[in-house]
Amino acid sequence: MQNIQITPAFQGHFQSVGCDQCRNLDDLGFDFTMAFQPIWDVTKARPFAYEALIRGKNGETAADILSQVNDGNRYKFDQACRVKAIELAAGLGLQHLPDCLLSINFLPNAVYRPETCIRATLEAAERFQFPTDRLMFEVTEGERVVDSEHLISIFAAYRQRGFTTAIDDFGAGYSGLNLLATFQPDILKIDMELTRGINHSASRQAILAGILLTCSHLNIQVIAEGVETADEFAVLNAMGVHLFQGYYFAKPHIEALPTVSIGK
Repeated sequence: MQNIQITPAFQGHFQSVGCDQCRNLDDLGFDFTMAFQPIWDVTKARPFAYEALIRGKNGETAADILSQVNDGNRYKFDQACRVKAIELAAGLGLQHLPDCLLSINFLPNAVYRPETCIRATLEAAERFQFPTDRLMFEVTEGERVVDSEHLISIFAAYRQRGFTTAIDDFGAGYSGLNLLATFQPDILKIDMELTRGINHSASRQAILAGILLTCSHLNIQVIAEGVETADEFAVLNAMGVHLFQGYYFAKPHIEALPTVSIGK
């Protein structure tokens, strides 16, 4: 996700959109699809979740697609991402995997009223018969959110609906511990800048140990992102991390659910 400031985009007339409108991308001005990457639970040797990652239809990166998002289309794009992720995941049979979640990134600065913006999500889940208690919503800690109370209200509304909440890229962004002190998500995803090369870094290990202790007290599950080597995995696992995401387990696959052989 790119860094996005709250703008006056919603100060005028606001009209919510539903599932059908979000599936029609003509007004958006560009097309996109999703790649899926597993979040692996090593204790159960099965996927804890699959994260839906934005990709272009012709192989464009997430950055290429996000560069086309602006104040005029940000709300519809955010809604379209939710619907697209649910539609593809349901078609791939993710809902039939035991207790497996579908993780969707959202743009907090695109959410005007949480209860209204949930509408397309619920409609898509009903249409594609995807259980809503299998949905996890991530907000990247690297996205600047001017109004933290607005973000907390979004998370609270999602939690009331039974969605799992997560802070992504923790340790790399703007809010850090201040956000965690105000709102405790269900999941904390540790940024790859902390996990990458952790087997060679005493300072990274010390920082992660503090985060793990905090999350243990707050009853928050931790996911290590960006894990690429057996040595990184071994150190993280020995420190008490059991949920992993990264190339060591599987690369994202466009419109497919990649399998994992590590830990089986």
